[in-house]
Amino acid sequence: MDYKETEWYGFKCLEFKLLDRRALLVVPNQPNGSGKWLLKTEYFGAFPNFEIEMLKRGYYLAYIANKTRWYHPSDSDAKAELCKFLQREFSLSEKCVPVGMSCGGMHAVYFADRYPEHIAALYLDAPVLNLLSCPCKLGVATNGFYEEFVEHTGVTVSELLNYRNHPIDRAESIVKNNIPVMLICGDSDDTVPYVENGKILSEYMRANGGILTEILKPNCNHHPHGLEDVAPLVEFVEKYY
Repeated sequence: MDYKETEWYGFKCLEFKLLDRRALLVVPNQPNGSGKWLLKTEYFGAFPNFEIEMLKRGYYLAYIANKTRWYHPSDSDAKAELCKFLQREFSLSEKCVPVGMSCGGMHAVYFADRYPEHIAALYLDAPVLNLLSCPCKLGVATNGFYEEFVEHTGVTVSELLNYRNHPIDRAESIVKNNIPVMLICGDSDDTVPYVENGKILSEYMRANGGILTEILKPNCNHHPHGLEDVAPLVEFVEKYY
């Protein structure tokens, strides 16, 4: 395997190709010996405060490019291959904590449903869970990406009306597999509205015995993702992983 070494916020970053996709592994300056790692599922480098803090604590951070931010099943398969590769080549854990922001939340949920054996816990931040809400903007959302979605997936709104593979349809699998979830959303999100996305997951998990930690940020739109004080996120990961 050929690696290109760069730097990411003061940490060594190894760039390589896996399944003909761009992949990254950011190495902590002082690994804690656990082999634990985070998987940024989309938008690598966006709102990185939490990932930087975990790198300081000795965790690794990885990423593999998606076919589309709107998800293709091969994207989950690629993430599973990355897990196996990192375990084999770097002795990292077979399980990771996906960090899913916006469309990345959709990727994280689909991945957890398809490959629960590789999931220690999920961090979902304003996740896209209801495709009729985002990208289709059929509810209260004021921003939509329908044309882009159709271009990348070939799925139309007419098909989505009877679709049974929205990310939220995978909530049962998350609960069944006892996957802990940290859910962070803004209560004023007009791109991925909480009431049509995160709230549905929250209510389902609470009603069905899921392991959920939820933070609803007041007067917060879709951005910024994350928390000013990442301590609750750190506590969540260290508790379940």
